Amino acid sequence: MPEICRFFGIIIFMNYNDHDPPHFHARYEDQEITMEIKSRIVKGRMSQRALRMVFEWSEIYHEELLENWRLARERKQLEKIPPLP
Repeated sequence: MPEICRFFGIIIFMNYNDHDPPHFHARYEDQEITMEIKSRIVKGRMSQRALRMVFEWSEIYHEELLENWRLARERKQLEKIPPLP
């Protein structure tokens, strides 16, 4: 579970062996979601406040997320992405 970002108690990570479509995981306390990078479809449950922050962050760092997905598929080290400003 390579962590790529952490902010306000939310942990963002990607797995090297994950399936398409490109996505990332977000965990907050005992809640976890998976968000598709391109469509922003969410699976799982998270508080609305935390989910809003994840949406905002993913919009800002959309290109970085896609680059990390590419790196994960090539089994290369993922790049850290800045937290929500």
